[in-house]
Amino acid sequence: MIVQQITTIQVFSCDKKKAIRLNNHNIFISAKKLSTHTTFFTITIICSLCTALFTGCSTTSYSKKMLPKDNTRNECVILLHGLGRTYHSMEDMQEKLAQEGYHTVNLDYPSRKKTIEELAAEDIPPALKQCYSFNPDKIHFVTHSLGGIVARMTIKQNRPEKLGRIVMLSPPNRGSEAVDNLKERWYYSWINGPAGQELSTSEDSTPNQLGPVDYPVGIITGDRQAFFDSWLLDLFRGANDGKVSVERAKVEGMTDFIVVHQNHTYIMNSDYVQFETVNFLTNGFFSHNNKTTPDSSKKQLTN
Repeated sequence: MIVQQITTIQVFSCDKKKAIRLNNHNIFISAKKLSTHTTFFTITIICSLCTALFTGCSTTSYSKKMLPKDNTRNECVILLHGLGRTYHSMEDMQEKLAQEGYHTVNLDYPSRKKTIEELAAEDIPPALKQCYSFNPDKIHFVTHSLGGIVARMTIKQNRPEKLGRIVMLSPPNRGSEAVDNLKERWYYSWINGPAGQELSTSEDSTPNQLGPVDYPVGIITGDRQAFFDSWLLDLFRGANDGKVSVERAKVEGMTDFIVVHQNHTYIMNSDYVQFETVNFLTNGFFSHNNKTTPDSSKKQLTN
């Protein structure tokens, strides 16, 4: 039986005034006057605002610990969700890792409220402390999107003891073209906060200033777009997952890299992605064999 525990770490406040102001606005949409491009854009903005109001604004930063079926590995994995998401988005991955014998700490952190440097300095240490409580031989990270940049910043600031391997899912390791085009828009900064402003492709952006990695990193990224990302496709050159291009997911010094036919938002729910994640944490490389396990994405919408 898998045992799980919710541990409160620190309380943060939501900006209720922003939500109130938004509710006071009337939004009218005339389908006849909107082009397909604009329709996708409008739907995306409305969905994003709803997410920001009801799920993205974490009132509490906490973690969900899950103990493994057995303790044969004696290793701990910290899971870090992406920008504007919650720990729920990584629960399927957490369950898979626990089934494979890993201690896990699934951190819910206020990704929209702080800079990347602040997130690394203030929110990651409590998760590391929980991992150390297991007295593990190694501490790994499994991250999604922004979580990968937060992990890189954490390791650069103060490399954790017993650092093991890192699996990054769809990380903007060299920034995102979408951010280049949207960061000046009021709705982008309102929804994504200070960390969202740091993810451009410019040389002075946070991801590009972190430098090469000198620890084992396996990267899995997608080449498929969700329908609500269709309006962003013109912003990319080459294959992309709707948020990050395949080429910009790479980082100098990485150990292994694979591309799967998944979109940015739900890549962590793919059976094959979970299989390869475990394979890298265990062996230090990917199998590069998508016939090893079914690549069926679970159709539950998690934040």
